[in-house]
Amino acid sequence: MDNLTPKEIVSYLDKYVIGQNDAKKTIAVALRNRYRRMQLSEDMQQDVMPKNILMIGSTGVGKTEIARRLAKMMDLPFIKVEASKYTEVGFVGRDVESMIRDLAVTSMGIVRKAQNDKNTEKIENYIENKIIEKLLPPLPTGASEEKKAEYDISFARMQKKFLQGELDHLKIKVTIPNNSSMPEDGLPPQMIQVQESIVKVLGGMGKKGPEKEVTVAKAKKILAQEASEALLDEEQLKELALEKVEKGGIVFLDEIDKIAVASNSQSRQDPSKEGVQRDLLPIVEGSTVHTKLGIVKTDHILFIAAGAFHLTKPSDLIPELQGRFPLRVELDSLDEETLYRILTEPNNSLVKQYIALLSVEKVELTFDEDALRSIAHYALLANEKTEDIGARRLHTVMEKILEDISFLADEYAGKKINIDIVLVEDKIGKLIEDEDATRYIL
Repeated sequence: MDNLTPKEIVSYLDKYVIGQNDAKKTIAVALRNRYRRMQLSEDMQQDVMPKNILMIGSTGVGKTEIARRLAKMMDLPFIKVEASKYTEVGFVGRDVESMIRDLAVTSMGIVRKAQNDKNTEKIENYIENKIIEKLLPPLPTGASEEKKAEYDISFARMQKKFLQGELDHLKIKVTIPNNSSMPEDGLPPQMIQVQESIVKVLGGMGKKGPEKEVTVAKAKKILAQEASEALLDEEQLKELALEKVEKGGIVFLDEIDKIAVASNSQSRQDPSKEGVQRDLLPIVEGSTVHTKLGIVKTDHILFIAAGAFHLTKPSDLIPELQGRFPLRVELDSLDEETLYRILTEPNNSLVKQYIALLSVEKVELTFDEDALRSIAHYALLANEKTEDIGARRLHTVMEKILEDISFLADEYAGKKINIDIVLVEDKIGKLIEDEDATRYIL
């Protein structure tokens, strides 16, 4: 998935995000440029820097949804973080370098999964042999050929039962992996280095945890991790993961407007905001961060920042940080037609979700076209009368309309319920007319 053309990326996003074509195109080109860069000579690759993106738009217009869908489609290290959760170095909380450490962990997970998929047969054989060895008592040393032949027959029978799942209910003792020797992600870089050094000095003491009696079905999952560590070269995995994170890593930095300081601000309510920006600057510009994989260079990691900028402006960010996000795209506010399309068109749209949820209770839910149009209309009105929360208002309106039906779903089992415009107006119309009700209920 990491070498899709821009058209293919946009086409995929169109299935889940309605409108916002400018944002989709900008991101699609930026992602494609990652692939293009990798086809260049090594000297040229060093000079082609990522064009970071700043997405500007009100809450609920699709910024986070675009990021969520990108994470699902890309076979690249991708994390979504919120800028407001970070603090300046010296304050209590997560420092900005931890986002790169989280990205490294994600990269390791992707590489390990890929290598596990390549070695599926070896891993399955390892698990099978380990479990059968625990269920069959081992042959004593110097056993006769006859005993060996009998053991082979028993092993083959047990193997057949294992493959058919007939042994899943039996209980065996397995060693639970102990990951406590791994450094904590939230620690400062210096502490991580110290902790890693201690682990190396102790030779991995305590890597194995206690023995526990579990079912064979559960043992398969526990032994899968053991098999992966036994059969795969951890150092090679780290090298692959390091290369992947440095050349293809993507950080989606949400709520970046929350760390901007308004130019007309009378008091510095949170002095760490500008400090977070200054801590973030070297990472976006290109620096080195100590992670579990080793030293990660951030020069070619792509950063996509997003924010509503209701109370601040992009120009309220420090100039150096602004310059590191050269591509800017403004997302459109949602009109009635777009809200209607969001309600009905995407894969697993809100309407499809409610139909599926109530089908679990044997209730057949249908919607009239004019009822859906009315829902979109009322969602828009609610956004206009109170805070504009974009497409998220549809969730509120739909839940209010279907609240009683969901509550009494067991009584409607086997019946067909149609949502028409009369029901929509009865449940929502009066609330919209009353501004106080709209503000507090919708």
